[in-house]
Formats: sequence, C-alpha cells, structure tokens
Amino acid sequence: MAKVLMVLTSHDQLGNTGRSTGFYVGEAAHPYEVFAREGIEVDFVSPKGGTPPQDGVDRTDPAQAAFLDAPAVAAALAETRTPMDIDPADYEAVLYVGGHGAMWDLPDDEKLADVTRQVWEAGGAVSAVCHGPAGLINVKLSDGSYLVSGKTVAAFTDEEERALGLDDEVPFLLASTLVQRGARHAAVPNCQPNVEVDGRLVTGQNPASAAPLAEALVEVIKTRRRAGVSA
Repeated sequence: MAKVLMVLTSHDQLGNTGRSTGFYVGEAAHPYEVFAREGIEVDFVSPKGGTPPQDGVDRTDPAQAAFLDAPAVAAALAETRTPMDIDPADYEAVLYVGGHGAMWDLPDDEKLADVTRQVWEAGGAVSAVCHGPAGLINVKLSDGSYLVSGKTVAAFTDEEERALGLDDEVPFLLASTLVQRGARHAAVPNCQPNVEVDGRLVTGQNPASAAPLAEALVEVIKTRRRAGVSA
C-alpha cells in the first residue's frame, strides 16, 4: 500500500527574534490521527534528516499527546529521512506541514520540489497547511509552469502574519508570494479553519485547518484509488 509523505522543516530559528521555531506539532499530529484512523501509512522527511525541531507543542491536545507518545512516531521523528532517501513512486500524496521554520528551508529545497513534482505528475495528491505551502512556491512541473499556477489555494494569510507581528521577520509573505506564482488565494478570517480542494491540490490556511485538510486529502486519495491509480 502506498503512503503519505509528511514534510517537516529542519529550520529552528525564527528570524531575528531570538525565538526558536520548527514544525508545528498540531499540524502533523491531527493529520496523522486522521490517516491512522483510515489505515494510511505515513513517512516523515525533512531537509536535513534526523530529528526536526518542534514548535507549538500542547500536550493538553489529545491528538498531540498521542502523536508524541506513539513509539512508532517517536522512532520516525528521531530519524526522519532526507529528500535523497525518498523514492517518489512509494507515495500517493505529499503533505507539507507548517510551522514558521518552513518559510526558510522548504522553498529552495530542489530535491523536495522534484519529489513533489514526480508525485503530482504520477497522478498523486499534493497538500500543505498553514506555512507548509511555502514548500510549494518554487515547485515547477515538467512543462516549466508552477504547480500552484491557476489553482485555488489556502495558506497562512498576510493578515495572520501581521497579527503575530512577524511580517517583518519572515523572509517573504506567503499568501502574496503564492499569488505572484499565479495561484488564486482564498482566505477566511484569522484563525478560522479553511481548506481549499482544487483537483488533487489540497491546502489549508492555519493550524485549525489541519484536521479538515487531512480529511479532504483522504477523500482525494480514495477517489484516486477508485480510479485505479496506484503508486
């Protein structure tokens, strides 16, 4: 059975704030919970491999506690794969997890972009939540076009970034950059869940969108399987 590849940032410094960052744990834990319930396997990859930095840990959230305490997850997070370790043919979907760190290292990782392109062009699904779409801004297809061009996407909004006072700390504003790449950016008020499904591209606006994004991605995967597409 093919799997979902969950992409996590390796970047741990939040600009010049002196604060740490990493992948936002809830944005991995809630999708993982959905995938586990559906019997969908998950592998983890990060630009540097090894143990990726975490942000936003909240052990009062049952999904996060279960995720962090699961022996299989702990073992996988201790030794995430590098992009060079990944065979795109093994995956029917890619999910870019957010967390501010994603803004620094995911956009320019050419190997991750190539993995994503290959999964997409093989008929697989591509998804990203919150700051995760930063990993999509430079993904080009074989015809030279941006994967997001002409597609409706959700992502952490410029307004949400300003509300956090981090619009001058991040290397670029995500929503604006997606629009520059030809995407149609769809947004709802700050902190409200928002998931956009455009064919096999599934994107979510913020942490509140993580679980519904995973549920939407599962439906795309099921549709893919019913159509007889196999990784």
